[in-house]
Amino acid sequence: MNRIMRTLAVALCLIFSVLSLNAQQTIKGIINDGLLNDVLIGANVTIQGTTVGTVTEVDGTFELTTTQDFPLSLEVSYLGYETQVIPVNNADQYVDVTLQESSVKIVEVEVKASRISEANKKSALTVESLDAIAIKETASSNFYEGLGSLKNVDLTTASLGFQVVNTRGFNSTSPVRSLQIIDGVDNQAPGLNFSLGNFLGASELDVNKVDLIVGASSAFYGPNAFNGVIKMDTKDPFFQKGLAASVKVAERNLLQTEVRWADALSNDDGEPWFAYKINGSFMRADDWEAENYDAVFESESPAGNPGGYDAVNVYGDEYQSGSDYSDQSPSGSRALVEVFHRTGYKEVDLVDYGTKNYKANASLHFRTRPSQDFESPEIIVSSSFGGGNTVYQGDNRFSLRGITFLQNKIEYRKKGKYFLRAYSTSTTAGDSYDPYFTALKLQQIGKSDSEWIQDYVQHWTDTNISGQSIELGYPVLEGTFPNFDFDLPAAEAWVANNQGIITGWHQEARNIADGPSQGVSGAPGYLIPGTEAFQREFDRITSTLRDNTDEGGTKFSDQSALYHIHGEYRWNTEVFDEITVGANGRLYTPRSQGTIFSDSNRDIVNREAGLYAGFTKKFMDDKFTAEVTGRLDKNENFNLLPTAAASLVYTPAENQVFRVSYSSAIRNPTLSDQYLNLNVGPAILAGNIEGLDSLVTVDNLRSYLNTQEREFIDSSYFSIGAIKPEEVQTIEMGVRSTLTDKLYLDAGYYFSVYDNFIGYQIAVDQDIDFNSNTINNIQVYRYATNAASTVTTQGLSVGLNYYFAPKYVIKGNYSWNKLNTDTDDPIIPAFNTPEHKYNLGINGRDITVAGIKHVGFNLNYKWIEGFVFEGSPQFTGFVPTYDMLDAQVNVRVPSIHTTFKLGASNLLDNKQFQTYGGPRIGRLAYFQVTYDFSKK
Repeated sequence: MNRIMRTLAVALCLIFSVLSLNAQQTIKGIINDGLLNDVLIGANVTIQGTTVGTVTEVDGTFELTTTQDFPLSLEVSYLGYETQVIPVNNADQYVDVTLQESSVKIVEVEVKASRISEANKKSALTVESLDAIAIKETASSNFYEGLGSLKNVDLTTASLGFQVVNTRGFNSTSPVRSLQIIDGVDNQAPGLNFSLGNFLGASELDVNKVDLIVGASSAFYGPNAFNGVIKMDTKDPFFQKGLAASVKVAERNLLQTEVRWADALSNDDGEPWFAYKINGSFMRADDWEAENYDAVFESESPAGNPGGYDAVNVYGDEYQSGSDYSDQSPSGSRALVEVFHRTGYKEVDLVDYGTKNYKANASLHFRTRPSQDFESPEIIVSSSFGGGNTVYQGDNRFSLRGITFLQNKIEYRKKGKYFLRAYSTSTTAGDSYDPYFTALKLQQIGKSDSEWIQDYVQHWTDTNISGQSIELGYPVLEGTFPNFDFDLPAAEAWVANNQGIITGWHQEARNIADGPSQGVSGAPGYLIPGTEAFQREFDRITSTLRDNTDEGGTKFSDQSALYHIHGEYRWNTEVFDEITVGANGRLYTPRSQGTIFSDSNRDIVNREAGLYAGFTKKFMDDKFTAEVTGRLDKNENFNLLPTAAASLVYTPAENQVFRVSYSSAIRNPTLSDQYLNLNVGPAILAGNIEGLDSLVTVDNLRSYLNTQEREFIDSSYFSIGAIKPEEVQTIEMGVRSTLTDKLYLDAGYYFSVYDNFIGYQIAVDQDIDFNSNTINNIQVYRYATNAASTVTTQGLSVGLNYYFAPKYVIKGNYSWNKLNTDTDDPIIPAFNTPEHKYNLGINGRDITVAGIKHVGFNLNYKWIEGFVFEGSPQFTGFVPTYDMLDAQVNVRVPSIHTTFKLGASNLLDNKQFQTYGGPRIGRLAYFQVTYDFSKK
C-alpha cells in the first residue's frame, strides 16, 4: 500500500510540471440580496455563453477564474430573483450586484440554485456543510446538534451542555481525534486538548457557515486533524451589519438569549475602513439526569443479585475481590454469600444538573487600504470569553462548575492571499470536581472498605445465616452443623426459589455494614444524601483540591494555556495555479497544582512546530485539478513526523465532479497522555512520557498472593515503551454529480490504515521484600501506551438531494463504517461507531401556506444502529439501536425583521442513550423568536 501511495504522489507531482497553455485571470465580486438586505449565499455567477461559472460563498463573495479575453459578460441568477447580466471590462473590475425578487412564478427548478458551494463540490476531501440559511432552518434545538443530520457524522449528547462530533470511527466522548477551529483558531481547552463541543464556541447568531472536513487532514490542518475538522466561520462585520437578537424557551426550563451588533465606518471618500461586532449569549436549563441503574456491561454480578451489583450511574458499588466468596470451598456461606457489593452513591445525589452557559465576543476589523474594498488587507483584533456549568463525560463523568475560557487573537490578512495570526487560549476549572471520586471519598469517611467488608461478614457469621438456611429447608445430606455436606443441585434449586429470603439476609448484613463502626475506629457509617452530615462532608470534599493522599479532595485546579502563531502565503505562477506555504508554532503551559498533571513540584512546558507547502495545478481545459500538500511537524518530546496529501479532481461537466485522494495524519499524544497523574481511587491514571519497566499485571499479582510459594517468574515482569504519536493513512474516492436537473448525488468511499493507536494498559507497581515474601506497597496504574497492532477500517457514504419543486427539497443520506481488523489487543481504542446509520428529511423555505407568506419547515428522521461503546471500565457497554425525529416550522415577517420558530429535537420523545453511562435523551421542544435587522 505504501508503494501505491508513493506512486500516486509522484504521478501527481509530474502532472504539476506541465506548463499552463493559457494565462488565467480572476474576476472577483459580491452578490447582495435585495429582499433581505443581506449578502446572497449560493447565487450562480456564469460567464455568458459558456458553462464556466461558480456560486457565491457564505459572505456573498465569489471568485471566477477564466482564460477568456475581455470584455465579457457575467450572468448572475438565483431562484426567485431577477437575473442580471453584468459587463466586465477587465479582471481588476470588482463586481458588486444586488438581485431583486422576481415577480414571475418560477416553474422549473435546478440543482444549481441549491446553495451547494462550488468549493465543496470540487473539493478533493469529503466536506459536509451547514451554511447560514441551513443554520437558521435546522430542526434540531441548536445548530451544533444539527450537524448530526449530515452524512459521515456521529453526534453524541453526553449532557445538555456537552455534545460531541466525531467521524469515521474510534469515537470518544473526549474527541481528541477531531480538530475544531473558529475563524482559523483552535477552539480546544488547553488542559484537555479537545473542544467541549460548542459550549465554549461561537454564538449561533454569529455563525456564518460550518464545514465538516471528514477524514485524515493533518497535511492541511496540522496535528490532531486526525479523523476530521469542524471548521466554523463567523460573520464579517463589513458585510453582515446590523442588530440581531433571539430568545429561545424550551422544555427542561431552558432559556437562551443571544444578541449580535455589527457596523462599519467609512472615510471621507465613502470607503469602509473600520468594522466591529459584539456578541453575547446566555443559556440556562435543567440538564438530563444520568439514571441508568442497570448492571454495568459484563458485570461480575447481574442486576438483582442478592448481595447487590455494580450499577452504571451508581459510584462506589464496584466489584472488590475482598467481597467475592464465589471461589471458596462448598459451604453454606458459599452458596448464600457469593458476591456482595458496597452501598454506593447515585450520580443524581452528587451532581447539580443546573446547566449554565455564557459567551461573549468582540471583534475589531481595520482595512489598511480601504480603496481596495473587499480586497484590502485587514487587521483583526478579537477576544472571546465563555464559561458556565455542565457535565462532561470522559473516563468518569465530571461536574464542571464555573469553568472559564478566554481567547485573544490578532491577525493580519488578505483574503485568499496571506495571513499572519497569533492567539492565546487560557482556561480555569472553577469549582469543578469528580463525582465518582467524591463517592469513594464519602465512603471512606463513613467506613474503610476493609472494615465495611469485615462488618458485613461478621454479621453473616454471628447471626448463623447458614444454620437458619438449614432450618428453612436448605438440603443437607448428612451430618450436623457446622460439619455437613450438601446436595449441591438441590441447594442451587433451593437458592433459586428463596431469593427473597436470601436478599433479606443480605440487606440485614448491609444495614449493619452501612451503620456505625462495630470496631474501634469510630467511623460514622454510610452518610445518607440529604442529611446535614452528608452535605457537610460533600462540601468539604468538593471544595478541597485533589491530590494523591487520603486528605485530598476531588476539586480540580486547571489554569492551563496555549500560545499559537501561524502564517501562510499563497501565490500564482505560470506553472501552478496556486502555491501555498505556511508555518506554525505552539506552546502549551498546563497548570493543575498536581490535581490533574504531574506538576506538583515542577512547571510543565510543551512545544511543537510545523511547516507545510502545497501546489495546485489545473490542466486539460481546467477539467483536471491536481493538488499535493506536504507537512513536517515536530513536538519537543517526539520525532519529526511527515504527513502528505495528494488528490486528483476530474470535472467533465459543470455539475459532475469525480475525485480520488490520498491523505495522512498524525495525532500527538495529549498532555494527559504525556503528563497525567490522576488518582481515581482504584487506580492512578498516568501519562507515559519516558516509558516504564518492572511492572506486573493484576492477574500476575493475584497469582502471587494466592500461592504459597509466592514467587514471580521472569516472564511476570514487563515494560511499557514511551508514548508516541498515532498515525493514519487513507485512500478516498468519490463523485458529486447532478443526475438530473433536480437530483444531486454526493457519494464517497474510504479505506484507512492506523498505526500506533494510543490506548491504555493496566499495571501494578509493587515493592516486594523477597526475603520475607511480603509486599510493602501496591499501587495500580493505568498508563497511556501505544498498541502494537495495525488495524484497517473502511466505509462509504451516499447523499441525495431531490429538488422536486421550487423551494422544496427531499434529502437522504446513508453512512457505513466498518472496523476490518479483528484484534484482541486490549490497547486498541474502541471503534465506538454504528456500522449503519441514515437520515431522511424534507424541508421548504419561503413558501405560502393558507395565505401566510414566508413560511418554512424542516423535518429530519435519523436511525442509528446499536453498537458497543467502550470507554472507561465503568462506562463500557452496549448503546441500543435508536431513532429520532426532529422538526421545526418557522414564519418570517419581513416588515418587522422577525422570524418565529417552533420545533423539537426528538419530537416523539423516544428516550435513548447516545453514550454508555450518559443520560437518556428525550424530547426538547422549543419556541424561538429572532430579530435580524441587516444594515446596508
